[in-house]
Amino acid sequence: MMDFILEAWVSSSIERAKAGWMLGEGKRWHPGDKLKLLFAGYNGTRNMGSDVRVEEMLRQIRHILGAERVEFSVMSQNFDFSRGYFAGTTQVHLPDIFPPFLANEVPKHDGVVACEGSMFKSKFANALATMMIGSLGIAAAQNKLSVGYGAEAGQMDPLVARMCGRYCRNSFVITRNEESRTVLRELGVPTELGTDTAWTFEPKPPEYGQSVLRTLGWDGRTPVLVVCPINPFEWPVRASVAKYALHTLTGAYKDSHYRTVYFHNSGPAADEAYRKYWTAIANAVDAFRKKKNVFVILVATERLDARPAQKIADKLVGVPVLTSDDYNMYELVSILRACHMMVSSRYHGIVTSMPGLVPSAGITMDERIRNLMRERGHQDLLMTVDDPELEGKLLVALEKLSCVGERIADGIARTVVRNLKVMARMGVYFEEEVQRRYPEFETRRGEWSWEDYLPPMSCGLKELLAAYS
Repeated sequence: MMDFILEAWVSSSIERAKAGWMLGEGKRWHPGDKLKLLFAGYNGTRNMGSDVRVEEMLRQIRHILGAERVEFSVMSQNFDFSRGYFAGTTQVHLPDIFPPFLANEVPKHDGVVACEGSMFKSKFANALATMMIGSLGIAAAQNKLSVGYGAEAGQMDPLVARMCGRYCRNSFVITRNEESRTVLRELGVPTELGTDTAWTFEPKPPEYGQSVLRTLGWDGRTPVLVVCPINPFEWPVRASVAKYALHTLTGAYKDSHYRTVYFHNSGPAADEAYRKYWTAIANAVDAFRKKKNVFVILVATERLDARPAQKIADKLVGVPVLTSDDYNMYELVSILRACHMMVSSRYHGIVTSMPGLVPSAGITMDERIRNLMRERGHQDLLMTVDDPELEGKLLVALEKLSCVGERIADGIARTVVRNLKVMARMGVYFEEEVQRRYPEFETRRGEWSWEDYLPPMSCGLKELLAAYS
């Protein structure tokens, strides 16, 4: 019921914004003004993937449009968790009950760039998809720039799908795979094919990650295996006023409470599936380390992942757990790239390690890691979170990471270079959309190579481009 209320609330805000704009309310961008863009996403929760994506969007789009001609704002749910991120950008607080915020904040800007990777799907939370649709929809209703950047679309509950089709028809969505384009095309939403935006992220130097591993007991020689688990069965998160009232009055639903009116999926079936998942990972890693000399660490790239990471670490005994609570995104990615093998249920755990050519296997709960592994040509390194044979398949995958890591790294390098070129093409699409919405906005003149549509790149990425282009 609360999800329905949020969806209806946001829909009415979009309709009011459209009516007000037609009656002359609001301010349109004028030549000479800075282009004010609001980046709408799931930031300020210490979700490394979400923060890395947005960091690179800001760098890329500022580079393309010109820092002196733009003014950026980004949503954050907690300023303490996003402090030190998004240089040169104003952070605005996104409250849990967000419809009034969207109605007030979006019209202050000349456009919206929706940032969340899982932008149009009900897998994680209808509220998140509703917030994305609302941000884009209000901007589009006022005939402003309305772009989804590096988005995925999947299964949506019927009302959310109808909202997306109705209110994003005048938006422009650059998806990170063809499957998402198919979903959105069926809803009448304009799309182009793009990719994720984390490929250009530059963490702290390799020496930082190596030094952290040494403080944890690594000898500097033994191969390091990093495991990035999740709890795949606590999703979706749903809003519930009834649960919130009981939680407040009696403490009920303590284990499944996310925050304010939002609660994780829970129950005996979810608990049992979760136990099988983390137990299978722990058993496979234990069997592997008994065969091979490896140094194992657990990394929680999202604050919520500390719980499954700790469960696996407890079963393995003595394995260190590193979390995004204790390390920022620059530090965490440096640590991931200092490792020699990875098993991850976090999409961005894999993506951010790939420029470091870390051989990786994925245990997926949805299409994101599946699509990435297919693109790499590594379907044999893909497993699903609910596979009854997960333990055995993971052990086989770990053996492959150990034995044919160089071949896997070669496929990873080619995929990184291919995605850098696609990310550059996204920049071209974005520039063209700005010109379509605001023909008088001055963009760069002259001829530009495809690399000029990427943010400044590290020496490591430039070397990959030279070797694999």
